[in-house]
Amino acid sequence: MTVQALYNKLNARLPKELAEPWDNDGLMVCADADAPVRRVLLALDVTETAVDFAIENRFDVLLTHHPLIFRPLSSVTEDSPVGRKVIKLIRAGVSVFSFHTRADRVDGGVNDVLADLLELTEIEPLSEDGMGRVGSLEEPMSLEEFCDLAKKKLDAPILSVADGGNLVQKVAVLGGEGKDYLKAALASGADTYLSGSLGYHTLEDAPELGINLIEGGHYYTEAAVLGFFEELLSLIDPSISVHILPSNNARFM
Repeated sequence: MTVQALYNKLNARLPKELAEPWDNDGLMVCADADAPVRRVLLALDVTETAVDFAIENRFDVLLTHHPLIFRPLSSVTEDSPVGRKVIKLIRAGVSVFSFHTRADRVDGGVNDVLADLLELTEIEPLSEDGMGRVGSLEEPMSLEEFCDLAKKKLDAPILSVADGGNLVQKVAVLGGEGKDYLKAALASGADTYLSGSLGYHTLEDAPELGINLIEGGHYYTEAAVLGFFEELLSLIDPSISVHILPSNNARFM
């Protein structure tokens, strides 16, 4: 299968219409659309480490959630991190696909994976635009118990938690930046809202709003989507070798 053929298959499963208008994702880098694809590297971000790993280990495609090129480039030189990575990738013949907000919204994507990880049932879209999910635990639990579950399932070293005074049963989730969907979480009747990042002032409002708020970390609430990409690739072409690379450069100290 060629680079272009693989991208077309993925694009059909993750159509561009699902992306937010402000987003920039899709085919990021491609030096040869007719090059064969035998090996694909999956990472959440196009970090320098991921680029070097892909080149050194002869991967044909680097597929990520977060886009390599998000804002327009005024130049492509080795003086900027993005330019340096683009140059490396083109020289090595490694293509880059990024599926960002369309992977947040699509059935089975970031937010369905997150809801499944947290063992939610009766899962529905959180908002009218399809972002986020809301579902229920089989049995209610304390906020402390739910946080223990979340840390284990997300493999998150730490959570930021604001106690809204509720037992946890109906849970809204949104991977990554979730502050803009707080109103949707409240409207859904959720007693608890977990997202990657909510912000200090949002957390401070939890007692007045009457909802438990949990920050799980941007990386940790989205990283499991790489399993979704892996499964998708296996369905498209089982002969493609796939490897997942952790790409989190942030550490807690």
